[in-house]
Amino acid sequence: MKALIVAGKGDTPRVADVVLPPAGPGEVRVRIQAAGVCHSDLSMVNGTLSPSYPLVLGHEAAGVVVEVGPGGGERVGVGDHVVLNWAPPCRECWHCTHGEPWLCAHNGRPSAPRGNLASGENAHVTLGLGALAEEVVVPSHAVVPVPADLPADIAALLGCAVLTATGAVNRTAAVRPGQSVVVVGLGGVGLAALIAARSAGADPVIGVDLSEAKRDLALKAGATDFVVSDDGMPKAVRGLTEGRGADHAIECVGRSATIGAAWRATRRGGQVTVVGMGARDDLVSLGALDIFHSARTLRSSVYGSSDPDRDLPALAAAVLDGSLDLTPLITDRIPLESAPAAFERMARGEGARSVVLFG
Repeated sequence: MKALIVAGKGDTPRVADVVLPPAGPGEVRVRIQAAGVCHSDLSMVNGTLSPSYPLVLGHEAAGVVVEVGPGGGERVGVGDHVVLNWAPPCRECWHCTHGEPWLCAHNGRPSAPRGNLASGENAHVTLGLGALAEEVVVPSHAVVPVPADLPADIAALLGCAVLTATGAVNRTAAVRPGQSVVVVGLGGVGLAALIAARSAGADPVIGVDLSEAKRDLALKAGATDFVVSDDGMPKAVRGLTEGRGADHAIECVGRSATIGAAWRATRRGGQVTVVGMGARDDLVSLGALDIFHSARTLRSSVYGSSDPDRDLPALAAAVLDGSLDLTPLITDRIPLESAPAAFERMARGEGARSVVLFG
């Protein structure tokens, strides 16, 4: 099968043949219909994160089950439409049994190689999936069934950008109607956060990005205002919130500079929710007096503080009944061969989500 791989840190992704094993005990094989190009994949390419190489990229995808291994049919069967879950909870560890499946003790560990390149070299897979590929073999609890009439390109986004963003707004931050929200960083996750904030009744909803070109995308996603990210951004946000600063800042970049800017753009007693996944050595510095005097809260949102088995079907239902419009998130629908160019666009901060369509 064809897959998008990166051979090493900083290398250009390329399409290559990968041989997958058959579905083993408790596993399923999924034919991918659509896969999003996510910034976390770019972090695998440029070395912000430290995966093993060669690496099959991709973790945000939807497809159809085509094979079920022994014992893998308790959740799904052949022909079922599914969204992939890159952080499937074990349901047995302390966090899972205490209502925090997004912090499952077994997630985030290096995954074993899955498949081989034509050279015979082992192929590792991004976040246990490697979903920018024609097919994947994954544990059965790493897929979530969705209705067959859910468009595949939209279904793919539910597995990462949308679940992460809506969870960050509704669950981690618990945004209430009438509260002000600033979203910093308007890639796919940031734009989805704008949609979620407007759906939650927030007002104003302020989008922030380095690129003025993101203004139209932000407004289409529900932003009431757009601010270019520069040294004056916190002051501009205060000017849009009666001088106080936003009740909530949703940081979708994962850099110390933007986390600091989000902190300064938030009112006293407000909350900064960090969604972006940053580098280990990029340290955030806050003054001890500032922490005390501002009474702000700084916390992260891992996978939107969500339970995919519960929340993904609800999001799919909202898309199908028209109450959740995700069409502003997709700016490019492309074949697998065009995915390397999509990574280049994403590195330049252009567009929102590129979605690879298969077949």
